[in-house]
Formats: sequence, C-alpha cells, structure tokens
Amino acid sequence: MTFNLNGFEISPIQEKDAWWLCNFMVANRERFKNDFPGTLKQTLNPTLSELFVQQKTKQFASGEEYLFTIKEDEHRNIFGLIYIKELHVKKGQAELAYYIGYEYKGKGHTTHFINQIIPWTFDYLGLNTLQIIAHKDNNGSTRIAEKLGFTWQNSLKNEYKRYNDTVVNMELYKKYRVAL
Repeated sequence: MTFNLNGFEISPIQEKDAWWLCNFMVANRERFKNDFPGTLKQTLNPTLSELFVQQKTKQFASGEEYLFTIKEDEHRNIFGLIYIKELHVKKGQAELAYYIGYEYKGKGHTTHFINQIIPWTFDYLGLNTLQIIAHKDNNGSTRIAEKLGFTWQNSLKNEYKRYNDTVVNMELYKKYRVAL
C-alpha cells in the first residue's frame, strides 16, 4: 500500500530505508528531541537505524504497528514519518503520530499526507477511533489535529517523558469513523 501524491510517496518502511532514516533523524535532531526522543535515540547512527528499521518492518508485516516513510519521488530522501501505533484491534483504536523535517514544516504537507492515511486506517485496518497525543506547545501538531477533524478530549497528566527526563502533560485529540 503505497500512496503516490504529486511528486511524493507515502510507503511502508523498508530495510533499504535505514541510511535515509538515519540522515533524516540526525538532520532534525533538535526538532525531534523533545517530542520523539525514543525514535531519535534508536536512529542516531547507521547501525542503530538498521536495527530500528528491521524491527519496524517486522511489526508492519505482523500488523503490530505501521510505520510509513514520506519521500520525494525525485530524490527518494525521507523527509517525514507517519506512525500508526498503540494499535488495539479489539477496541478498534490506534494512535497516529507524525514527524516532518524542518525544510517542509509549515507548508501544509503533513496535513495532506495524514489525510491520505486516515481512510486507510478506518477502511483497511477496520479502526473506529484514531488518537493524536501532542504537547500543547506543539502548535503545528495541534493545528493538524484540528484541521483533520480531530476533537480535543482532555489533558493527560504526566503522560510523556522528554529527552531530558522531564515529564510533561499532553493533549488528547480523537477522530471517529463516520458511519455511512
């Protein structure tokens, strides 16, 4: 399941992506260190990135978690990631997380790309509820959630540990499958 969108591609993570992923994460280290410290730690060098990608391709194949890369058609470099994680099939629920590189920030690309994945999660995975969990200071992420029709539910106290071990509250947004 690959999504081709006017010069961009959203596709499942592949083992050949390890080097590109390492480059992407290292180039965006300062941008990702607060909100994605776990992924950052696991991709800071080519060896770690290879192990990370091997794990994620296995999780994708087993349906445990889905990690998609966002690439330019022309250069094939990764400039974003979309996760479908914390998947609870029986509850019909998952969390949606996303990263975009600094050079694409604020251009509307993330909203457009996420909007392609949402129907797939409802139709292919059979989910009924998607969640986005973001820090209130992450204005880009909260705006994306709102633009895509997610509604704020509540604040989650002491929900997330940042890179410096600071524990912060997070905001929970949800979107429900629309019954036809």
